[in-house]
Amino acid sequence: MTGKLGFRILPSPPRLSRDLVERFRGLASTNLADAMGRFNFMDPGIQARSGLTLCGLAVTVNCRPADNLMVHKALQVAEPGDVVVVSTCGNVTSAVFGELMCHTAVAARLGGVVVDGAIRDVEGIARLGLPAFSRAVCPGGCDKDGPGEINVPIGCGGTVVSPGDIVVGDRDGVVVVARSTAEEVLDLVGQLMERERARIAEIEAGGLFKPEIDASLRKKGVID
Repeated sequence: MTGKLGFRILPSPPRLSRDLVERFRGLASTNLADAMGRFNFMDPGIQARSGLTLCGLAVTVNCRPADNLMVHKALQVAEPGDVVVVSTCGNVTSAVFGELMCHTAVAARLGGVVVDGAIRDVEGIARLGLPAFSRAVCPGGCDKDGPGEINVPIGCGGTVVSPGDIVVGDRDGVVVVARSTAEEVLDLVGQLMERERARIAEIEAGGLFKPEIDASLRKKGVID
């Protein structure tokens, strides 16, 4: 660890294997959220800005409002494929990430950014091909003075993100898979997808409506 409480850079936890992380790529955020009991997803304010999906290990950043010093450092700390996940402590008028920083992120082969706050230059970010999610888009800039922290647990989009967690984002939103539950979640989402495939086969065979819907309505006295 370097620095002091509130202004420090912590080491990343032991990394999950690349093969394990890649097994999450392409999985739908909706299926992952359902597999986790309909928890561990960011609120709908966190939206895709470049139209690209992301999947990678989280490097977390806690920023002072209107300051991105530690976001710059996180781009250096992150390894290829990692996703920089940022809390701005509620600020949505001072963008902490933009096109110039995106050039750095792309050159470093990072997996994307998720900002609970503002980013800017979204057309440039899209042209550069970086997956980017944020709560707001705003032309306002910010300072580079600190304080801030890297690789600490943060709140982003109403859910907890810890360093080394798996972050998956698509057009429906962003989910966070705790690193300690990754194998379990893969098993659960596999079971869920198999159930969905079976249901689709039922629909295609003519079973359009699930019998348990009417059974539930009868139990509640809505229909006879």
